[in-house]
Amino acid sequence: MAFSPLDFSPPAALHVHVALTAAGQPPASPRLPLAFEPFLFLTPAHQALQEHGCPVLAFFLEDEALGYTVAQFYVAIDFEGPGLARSPGQASFGGVQLAQGLPASAVQMLLDAAEAALRQHGQTRLEIRSYATCYDPTGAATLAEALSAKGYLVTLREENYYLDLGRDYAAHLTYNERHCLRKCVRAGFVLEQEPPYLLPLAYEFMAACRQERGQKLSLPLERVQALFRAFPRQHLLLSVREPTGDWAAVLIAIRTSEHAFYDFYLASPLRLNKLSPAVQLLGGLHAFAQANEARIVDLGTSTLPSGEPNQPLLNFKRHLGGLASPRLTWQKSL
Repeated sequence: MAFSPLDFSPPAALHVHVALTAAGQPPASPRLPLAFEPFLFLTPAHQALQEHGCPVLAFFLEDEALGYTVAQFYVAIDFEGPGLARSPGQASFGGVQLAQGLPASAVQMLLDAAEAALRQHGQTRLEIRSYATCYDPTGAATLAEALSAKGYLVTLREENYYLDLGRDYAAHLTYNERHCLRKCVRAGFVLEQEPPYLLPLAYEFMAACRQERGQKLSLPLERVQALFRAFPRQHLLLSVREPTGDWAAVLIAIRTSEHAFYDFYLASPLRLNKLSPAVQLLGGLHAFAQANEARIVDLGTSTLPSGEPNQPLLNFKRHLGGLASPRLTWQKSL
């Protein structure tokens, strides 16, 4: 659904609605319709499945004259310990989502109300892991302006990459990646959209591939299954199969908004490193997202558990034609 720019009321005429929900309860929904399409991770329905066990404060900036909620912000209380609040509670990103064209002064008003409410609930620090700029470049710039003006500091700048679906996938691969793609096709590897009932087997395959590299999947199978059940149209299971029928690579993608797909999990076994079937698999995701009128495929960040960037994976994303789009984490003492 497309939203046209609005003629907002002056900040003094805006109102912030604050709602607290107890741990284990679904977070509040806005009272007025949203003036934007919410990212999946920032919807109450998705947040209800985020098992962090913390109360949630929801903040909605309302323009009553227009009859819309023009910005929203969800914060988990005591998420990282007593007094340490965070957005998101348990998702890839959180932060303030705002309507197109909303001024930074209005966002600051929302932040003022959030900080006051958090202090009333004994919070001494707020951390915000925002969405990558590719999701909403103008909104991300406005949010950064508002956060900087309010004294927030960037504590983590993660390298995030995305595929622009307006560009041809194969044409923007490096020579090595194009060579891998041709080898997979010549070897008879085929793309498949897998049915959700294969999710347990796919999860087992991905977990084994990660274990080969000394890594783990961030969510248990039960959580992933719950997300597929709750949001079947937003979750996608793709694979590349060898001629034998065995999986060469498996991917879980999430449609995080009307215009964006997110490469959530991707795995392939070490024995196929020289063929790199992930190149063919991401080409399949590119084509699927393009056919569904999305604009970007978010390839995500590549950060090691130590907090250091995973340079080989970052290089791989660049070699796919990935474009840089930083994801910032902000922090402020309250």
